[in-house]
Amino acid sequence: MPAKSLLKERRIISENSFLDLVIWELPEPVHGSEHNYKYGLAFVVDNACVLRYDNEYGKGDHKHVMETEVSFTFNGLTQLVDDFLYDVEQWRQNHEYSND
Repeated sequence: MPAKSLLKERRIISENSFLDLVIWELPEPVHGSEHNYKYGLAFVVDNACVLRYDNEYGKGDHKHVMETEVSFTFNGLTQLVDDFLYDVEQWRQNHEYSND
């Protein structure tokens, strides 16, 4: 089975922020992961990635919050995306100000 793109999407959040969501299904796990997915979910603000979930080769499943890297347990694609979007919302509530 060749690698299969499951998701490739850019979502504009505001004039200075966006999400990049990329998920691939692979024929075998990436070294360090126990599942057959390769992913990169990023939240970019003012041209800086402030939050990223990925499973780069050798590191397994982890997230970056600014410069801090934390591992986590992969519990399926739906949970992965839900957790990422929750963290994005938490970051926005703590770092962005309303124009109201």
